[in-house]
Amino acid sequence: MPGEAGTAGAQGTPDDGAADGLRVEHVSARPLELHGTLHPLARGAYDPVQRRTPDGALWRTALLPTGPATYRLLQADARTVVGQVWGPGAREAAAALPGLLGEDDDAAGFVPPPQLAETHRRHPGLRVPRTGRVLESLVPAVLEQRVVGTEAFSAWRRLLERFGAQAPGPAPAGMRVTPDAATWAAIPGWDWHRAGVDPGRARTAVECARRAARLEECVRLPLPAAHARLQAVRGVGPWTAAEVAQRALGDADAVSVGDYHLAKAVIWSFDGDRGAPRGPGPGAVPADDARMLELLAPYAPHRYRVVLLLRAARQARPPRRGPRMPLQDHRRN
Repeated sequence: MPGEAGTAGAQGTPDDGAADGLRVEHVSARPLELHGTLHPLARGAYDPVQRRTPDGALWRTALLPTGPATYRLLQADARTVVGQVWGPGAREAAAALPGLLGEDDDAAGFVPPPQLAETHRRHPGLRVPRTGRVLESLVPAVLEQRVVGTEAFSAWRRLLERFGAQAPGPAPAGMRVTPDAATWAAIPGWDWHRAGVDPGRARTAVECARRAARLEECVRLPLPAAHARLQAVRGVGPWTAAEVAQRALGDADAVSVGDYHLAKAVIWSFDGDRGAPRGPGPGAVPADDARMLELLAPYAPHRYRVVLLLRAARQARPPRRGPRMPLQDHRRN
């Protein structure tokens, strides 16, 4: 069973000034792919919260109840991750490492689609991570609503440069710790504007921050109840809730319905040009999303796992035939 054989050890001191930090080690009974597992947590190549350095290390910051922390993690072998953690929250971060690395991700019974079987064989350690930090995933997901990724990633960087705390320890230059809920809630409208965030997304992010205490409880709720609580916030729909559940809650079945590219990629992978829907779908679900859900239905409760494999395969992408979504600079509005 997931989690039974995973261990996390810590030695030394969590003193922020200690050059070596708090040493951590996680040994799993199953294959573990560090970079592939944590890659979905990064918001672009220059995310202030997560970086990969040329030496192969993965750096990540976290804001925990006991304080901020910075991880530096390395793949030691096919089942082992080692590293250091710095900051006041170092001991809590060390204890949270197995969940972050997807040790509780249960892939029992999963059989990949035939077209992704080889990718699954080549990535046996690809897992669904679980950060346990809802607001940390929710704010950037809100920023990514209805805009292209580069625009959202730029806004995320600008906001963290302005309001995020410096990462503890010897983190790479420019790394930041995400602000706490009170800080997000107090960001003035003009600072959202300067970051390129329109008033609608800014209002949603602020409302999420104001409800942070209730939303963080989602980590202890059954997944359907967690999705419902997230969507009870005005401006948070199924897409945003799924993006948060995939990262903060380790939901291996959450599908980002409404994603600008995902439905087309799934349909292309399964159908090619055959059966590519045109026009509106049944009810409120667009035809592309309806077809995607139909194709993924046999793989529940592992539909997001199929999406991760699809992204790992890289070549399963439909050709571009239409215009790209334009970049929008809301700072001029």
